Amino acid sequence: MNNRTDSLSTMEKVRKGIAKRRSAERRFRFYGLTGIVLGLVFVLILFISIIGKGYSAFQQTQIALDIEFLESVIDPNQTRDSKVISRADYNSLIRKSLSKAFPEVKGRRQIRDLNRMISTGAMFQLRDRVLEDPSVIGQSERIWLLASDDYDMLMKGHIDRHVSESERRLKDYQVAWVDQLLEQGRIKKRFNTFFFTAGDSRAPEMAGIRGALMGSMYTLFVTLVLSFPIGAATAVYLEEFAPTNKWTDLIEVNINNLAAVPSIVFGLLGLAMFINFFGLPRSAPLVGGLVLTLMTLPTIIIAGRAALKSVPPSIREAALGMGASKLQTVFHHVLPLALPGMLTGTIIGMAQALGETAPLLMIGMVAFIVDIPKGIFDSATVLPVQIYLWADSPERAFVERTSAAIMVLLAFLISMNAVAVFLRKRFERRW
Repeated sequence: MNNRTDSLSTMEKVRKGIAKRRSAERRFRFYGLTGIVLGLVFVLILFISIIGKGYSAFQQTQIALDIEFLESVIDPNQTRDSKVISRADYNSLIRKSLSKAFPEVKGRRQIRDLNRMISTGAMFQLRDRVLEDPSVIGQSERIWLLASDDYDMLMKGHIDRHVSESERRLKDYQVAWVDQLLEQGRIKKRFNTFFFTAGDSRAPEMAGIRGALMGSMYTLFVTLVLSFPIGAATAVYLEEFAPTNKWTDLIEVNINNLAAVPSIVFGLLGLAMFINFFGLPRSAPLVGGLVLTLMTLPTIIIAGRAALKSVPPSIREAALGMGASKLQTVFHHVLPLALPGMLTGTIIGMAQALGETAPLLMIGMVAFIVDIPKGIFDSATVLPVQIYLWADSPERAFVERTSAAIMVLLAFLISMNAVAVFLRKRFERRW
């Protein structure tokens, strides 16, 4: 009787233990699932916030004005010389057109506010129009000119017209000017080509990302040309040819440690070595590419060695058994099979380099640069640094441009990761 009672008690303890373990397993799954859901929710909120603030930057308010290209202002001596045309006072043509469009505006302050309706960069639009076709001199033509950032923000709803005049940047009569232009169909939001074709500018409506994009492309080109051959060769040597001794172990440990070094340390190294010691130009994509090469090399080497390790030893043994040398075995059989994995690691390293800011700040790529770089030696900035600069600007119009630039950067990063996934799926070999 006692033995039966003890047996029942043991079974009861086992059942309770099993129930307890299953309960712990369910809790663990719940916690993991909750963590994943929370992570996805935060990423979704981040994307919604960025897109919600940035999509409006892809449109820009423009105002149609009837411009009289007066010969007395543009080319009084009728030389049609491009230098004379470039130096003309196009702002006076804009002011004259505005005064004709709003003849009721009187008073020094209101006239000054009226002239501020058009962007300070609109004069370059007129200059380019005349340089493109000098025959417009002496004629009148309707031109769509960029509105200044305050009027752009009003059209996009970022300035609330329903609050009192003292609480917004535009006066009531300025809002009335916009309504008048709306009734006449002379103010519209159009696709913002300046955002993709212009460089940086102090005026938000004239600011674009082309300079930063070209700087990023030149920098990544230098990084790719240097990091992939060096990283692949290092991975092949360490994995296939290097002897096993303490020096090889020391090198491997240091490569693994370099992958975890903060990126700003590479910036300090680049500042000391490439700029101060070798005298290379500051803010140049060449120096940026060299610094990012140092930063991405550990990632490419580690990914390359992992790809080489994944090739089965039987491939090597079969090649050696057929009389191939060690070099032929590696370059004719092992490396082609490991190349997709090495390329995937390289693309991930390049994507990491594309989003880096800190090391590039140390080598001067944070400077305000308006011109579009034409080579790896020209002064340039990169897209992450451009985002950093715009995020520090107080104007409301730069907020939407910051978010729009982040959207462009994310598109590049997602595209590069998609290419990496495609390469892995396309050339992956299962053993």
